[in-house]
Amino acid sequence: MKISLWLVAMSGVITILVFASQEESKKKYENPKISIHVEGDGDVFLTEEELVDRLELHRLIQENQQVGNLNIRKIEYMISLMPEVKKVDVFKPIGNEWDIQLELRKPIARIFNKFGQSFYLDEDGYLMNRSSLHTARVLVFSGAISDRFSPNSIIKIINNDSLKSIRNLDDIYRISNYVCNDPILHKMIGQVYREKNGDFVLIPIVGDQKIILGTANSDEDVKDKFERILEFYKEAMPYEGWNKYSEISVKYEGQIVCRKRAN
Repeated sequence: MKISLWLVAMSGVITILVFASQEESKKKYENPKISIHVEGDGDVFLTEEELVDRLELHRLIQENQQVGNLNIRKIEYMISLMPEVKKVDVFKPIGNEWDIQLELRKPIARIFNKFGQSFYLDEDGYLMNRSSLHTARVLVFSGAISDRFSPNSIIKIINNDSLKSIRNLDDIYRISNYVCNDPILHKMIGQVYREKNGDFVLIPIVGDQKIILGTANSDEDVKDKFERILEFYKEAMPYEGWNKYSEISVKYEGQIVCRKRAN
């Protein structure tokens, strides 16, 4: 009798769960609760409306869609392929509500190569295609840059000698990463031009002189050169004046070479 009663009770519970599950799957889902996070004061390259439009375009969500037809894993995978997205988590609690949580990539440089292409470089060393809807306020690189857009990360280039010998992106990453993380340089430098001889030339926002940085072969090299630049602007510029020099060079180790402006 006890076994029979337990079997009847279990059968009832299973029947209720199956019925509840069927009723749950017939519910219409609500619009997702979307949370978008960008590290620091980065520019938002993907809005909630744009995300929903892309999911509708790929028929992953549609009007009056039932909860049972909502493929959470497929939606999460599709969003993870978007170049603006660094991390994504899509989940559905009980009911007809569901959530999308995004962390977007933070661009630190915009690159214009010699072929007329333009793309962004993010803080983790990944490339992002430019957006026709959004523009980031970041360091701009142009000039003799032969790199094209590719899925290779900067870390992969740095660790591969054959790629390092033919790419400029690792140098660009070192410069932009240092400038982006320094509160003074971030406000001081607006553009960087790469000469045909491989030298990087910094164009300050304040003043009309150019700063010859030279190469950026290592993190130590970049750090040493920028420290000399900051020391010069701190110690010399207040006394010499912002318009005395047309060119400041830290290209050579341990030196600051200045060229006076012609009267």
